[in-house]
Amino acid sequence: MDRFEALSAFVAVADHRSFTAAARALGISPAKATRTVAALEAHLGVSLFHRSTRSVSLSHEGAALLERARGLLSDLRDAEHLVMGGASAPQGELHVTAPVMFGRLHVLPVIARLLAEHGGLSARMMLIDRNVRIVEEGIDVAVRIGELTDSSLMTVRLGKVRQTLVASPDYLERRGTPRSPADLVHHECIGGTGVRYDKAWRFAPNGETRIPYTPRLTVDHVSAKIAAAEAGVGIANVLSYQVAEQLRSGQLVRLLADDMPLPVPVQLLYHSSRAAMPAVRAFIDGMRMEARQGAWESLTG
Repeated sequence: MDRFEALSAFVAVADHRSFTAAARALGISPAKATRTVAALEAHLGVSLFHRSTRSVSLSHEGAALLERARGLLSDLRDAEHLVMGGASAPQGELHVTAPVMFGRLHVLPVIARLLAEHGGLSARMMLIDRNVRIVEEGIDVAVRIGELTDSSLMTVRLGKVRQTLVASPDYLERRGTPRSPADLVHHECIGGTGVRYDKAWRFAPNGETRIPYTPRLTVDHVSAKIAAAEAGVGIANVLSYQVAEQLRSGQLVRLLADDMPLPVPVQLLYHSSRAAMPAVRAFIDGMRMEARQGAWESLTG
């Protein structure tokens, strides 16, 4: 039994709560994932999961093993990266995480260029609108929007994005243009869900002015919010990079720009053990170039 392969399968099943989903993530068959975990359980003499026809959950023994297994796999990955750091060309697998829309618009093009240029490189992207544990999840580089609290990790500031209110020309023709944040009480507003959203929009340099609003429409993804604004449903509160194309084309109009909070940084976050990896260095360089060409305020010169 290959113990590292077995631990990888165990961690994947624990993360996905499914042998099928874990097998898909690992690029193996569900049968092999099941056999590999079963072999690990036989070796340890315990059941690591409670299995039913509908769900898979960790047993007490499985929960006790999980974080140790993550640590062992992370140590192995770090050792591989240390050796690979001596190579000049990016190779191996680069694991990147980013917010969903930012990743699609500004990270995926960088990854695509790297893959086209380096035949020995592969990549895995985790696009998710929440912060993940970088070390524990084996992430090489994370893209974060906003100020960081991970003080032990290395950072590269790429640029800044702004909170931005937008509406369609058709909506503004029908309802008029707000001249101050207080005017928003007379307008239709488009709300969202998730960690960025509350029952008030923030204004002034540090967001100290809060304007409560009752959304006429609430959607669960920013792309739907933008589409609703384009359709004239109301005013949407988004980040500048998310509507850069629509603002350039005139599909949407920026509102109350002088009243918005100060911009927040776009940053790369990574552990020092990843710093020497050619793939990480190439990705950082690619993101710096993307910042210079992209739809946010560049800090890279």
